[in-house]
Amino acid sequence: MIEISHVSKSFRRKSALNNVSLDIPKGEITGLLGPNGAGKTTLIRMMNLMYFPDDGFLKFNGQLLKKEHLKKIGYLPEERGLYPDLSVQDQLTFFAKLRGLSNSEAESSANYWIEKLEMNSWRNKEIESLSKGMAQKVQFAVAVVHDPEFLILDEPLTGFDPINIDLIKKLLFEFRDAGKTIVLSTHNMQRVQDMCSHIVLLNKGEVISSSSISDLFKGYVSNHFVVRYKGTGIAFANALWTDFELVNQVELPDGVTEARLLKRGDKSVDDLIKNLQGHVSIEAVQLEQPDMDDVFISLLEKIENE
Repeated sequence: MIEISHVSKSFRRKSALNNVSLDIPKGEITGLLGPNGAGKTTLIRMMNLMYFPDDGFLKFNGQLLKKEHLKKIGYLPEERGLYPDLSVQDQLTFFAKLRGLSNSEAESSANYWIEKLEMNSWRNKEIESLSKGMAQKVQFAVAVVHDPEFLILDEPLTGFDPINIDLIKKLLFEFRDAGKTIVLSTHNMQRVQDMCSHIVLLNKGEVISSSSISDLFKGYVSNHFVVRYKGTGIAFANALWTDFELVNQVELPDGVTEARLLKRGDKSVDDLIKNLQGHVSIEAVQLEQPDMDDVFISLLEKIENE
């Protein structure tokens, strides 16, 4: 769908992207991640022809990305861009025609999305009179009103209540299942883990990881363990080696304490269990399953330490 090849971009001699190459897989939701200043916004704007690379190129469906392709691209920017004095109906119709739909097609699509997103009761209200969540719905509708093949969404769920978050998530899954390609840029790691099948991680203008979610987690080994025991916290702490750091512990019912440990040394979990026996009564020991936050931080730390 989108091929990015050896793309570099600088602003006032400061590098924003450095030799970035990646493919955005067709028909999937790809999470675009990175700390502030990683180059996400620059890359997104290049995919919308708002910026042009100093070196390298971008292709859309095998062709060099050009203005004509924008009719097939939907973009929801983090900085919302709606006309405050236009009504919801006129807003959607205007942007649909701007993306190449005829008058009748634009009106029909605007009506469809007003109904689909439950905006009918305020379709004639001007944008400036709407709440943040209502305006966000309109902005989302603007991004999809022309039925694009490729969607670029920058923090699309910001400002929504849980009901509307669920509504938009369901729509995105429907788009994916219909073969549309989606790039989702967000700081919400759990949302990425729940929605995306592919991840691109940027740091300091470079791609440090581009893989499926499943492959990303395969390459990550958690060093956190959860131990449930009966006994005193002092006895438990005294039985630990320096290879295991006590992160925190909480008291559970029936005299059970749950401790979270970070493995730092070479000792095995079996060694830990043997050392704890005789000091406390062990109820359970398990490896803590990593989440997207753990993987993200681990990858950044690995890069910083190289």
